[in-house]
Amino acid sequence: MNMHAIRIHKFGGPEVLEDEVLPVPEPKGDEILVRIEAASVNPVDYKTREGKFPKAPDDALPITLGRDLSGVVEATGSGAKDVSKDKAVFALLGYDRGAYAQHVVLKRGEWAAKPQNISHIEAAAVPLAALTAWQGMIDHGGLKSGQRVLIHGGAGGVGHFAIQIAKAKGAWVATTCAKRDFDFVRSLGADGAIDYKTEKFEDRVSDIDLVYDLIAGDTQERSFNVLKQGGTLVSTLQEPDKAKALYKDIKTAHYMAKPDADELKQIAMLIEAGKIHPVVHATYRLADAARAEQALATEHVRGKIVLTVEQ
Repeated sequence: MNMHAIRIHKFGGPEVLEDEVLPVPEPKGDEILVRIEAASVNPVDYKTREGKFPKAPDDALPITLGRDLSGVVEATGSGAKDVSKDKAVFALLGYDRGAYAQHVVLKRGEWAAKPQNISHIEAAAVPLAALTAWQGMIDHGGLKSGQRVLIHGGAGGVGHFAIQIAKAKGAWVATTCAKRDFDFVRSLGADGAIDYKTEKFEDRVSDIDLVYDLIAGDTQERSFNVLKQGGTLVSTLQEPDKAKALYKDIKTAHYMAKPDADELKQIAMLIEAGKIHPVVHATYRLADAARAEQALATEHVRGKIVLTVEQ
């Protein structure tokens, strides 16, 4: 039995993505085989394709891109006792496999039951972006109810989940974004929206407990000025200045999201409770993955771009 997968055999632009026919993998031990219904497109995908992040050696090629998905269990390994065929799941993969495909094998700790109140397309938009926001603000940022949070880049894939998670945890939330995104971020629960092009966020907010930085550069450097003593600066993109943090008594973290089934289950519960909802900016067919990546890299995207996977 064969499947289609989008792979790269060399690093480069969208043109290096190739649609190939490969054998469907077999699950072993406690693994499960999932028929993918949808997969999301993330910046890590085109950065990997370009050979920039995470830097993969040439001998690791070919690589199937795609980190997260939603689909249906088709088969299970002999040790997979807690899941049955036809169960709907969503997942964040390790880097050794890709979701731009019709099938993939999932390992224990990577998947959770798909929220019942959203589609596969919406569910595919969740794992990487929502886990990135969750792990950044809660695991590394120590987010608590009643705190004041500033999120840089709140209208994007990770940012739109970060706003909702922070609000679900009882925080006051401000975010920087483009002015045209004000209504969007407010609809997600943001208490304050700051136009990064025409306003200085330092003039708008102060005494911030947690800055969640999805922009880096000068924006990150200036964020030290709005944090209260003992506050926290967390970034997905750049290690904060440790000397400045020590001088100002600021805790810092720089991290990459990792699969975590338990946290994915908690996110699913918040989705089913109506406290979080994924926003899908656009969908493309799996065969059009190159167009989808180009759109994410060059267009103004609110929320996520998702690939629909036809069998």
